[in-house]
Amino acid sequence: MATYGQFCPVAKAMEVLDERWTLLVVRELLYGSTHFNELRRGVPKMSPALLAKRLRSLERVGVVQRRDEGGRSSYVLSQSGRELAGVVEALGTWGLRWIGELGEEDLDPHLLMWDMKRKLPVQEWPRARTVLALRFTDVTPTSARWWIVVNGGEVDICDFDPGFEVTAGVSTGLRSLVQVWRGDRSWPEALRSGEVVVDGPSLVRRELPRWLGQSELASVPRPA
Repeated sequence: MATYGQFCPVAKAMEVLDERWTLLVVRELLYGSTHFNELRRGVPKMSPALLAKRLRSLERVGVVQRRDEGGRSSYVLSQSGRELAGVVEALGTWGLRWIGELGEEDLDPHLLMWDMKRKLPVQEWPRARTVLALRFTDVTPTSARWWIVVNGGEVDICDFDPGFEVTAGVSTGLRSLVQVWRGDRSWPEALRSGEVVVDGPSLVRRELPRWLGQSELASVPRPA
């Protein structure tokens, strides 16, 4: 591991954390991913070889602990890793407040749907199986169709038709939904503008903002 050759605690911390992708791997572990394929879904543009390398590095310095059970490996954060929660949250808050520009390369439907799967407020959904058929209007056909299935508090998000009766359809641009999810704009604004269109009962249109919610940092105040 390269060093800065400084006794400064910031420099010592960055010797561990400033390699590309490292803090994003920590972010995924903080969000509850424990298996290799789950981690890959949270960092889809990171190669499997590099992910394995970063996990080994984090394990070597004591940030990550690897467990092998039944021939399958899982990864959890140690105490030192868990203490990075405040660092990750502070970086997310700063990024929302001061780095607002999103390029086309930042818009990934797979990452958005994975993030939503983990954080949907399922307590707001009906107890009976509820299915939203989501269509992105501005991405390639192979990534445009998604189904959100919530049943008894369990969430499943599919990129193929699961075969259940659809409660309502939702059409939106990927950028529009990313902006709403991040809190860059509100649900009422997106619905009023027609950038998010609900095809189904009026009840679904009314409840959609509560069903889908926003990311945990969406309420971060932005500078004027």
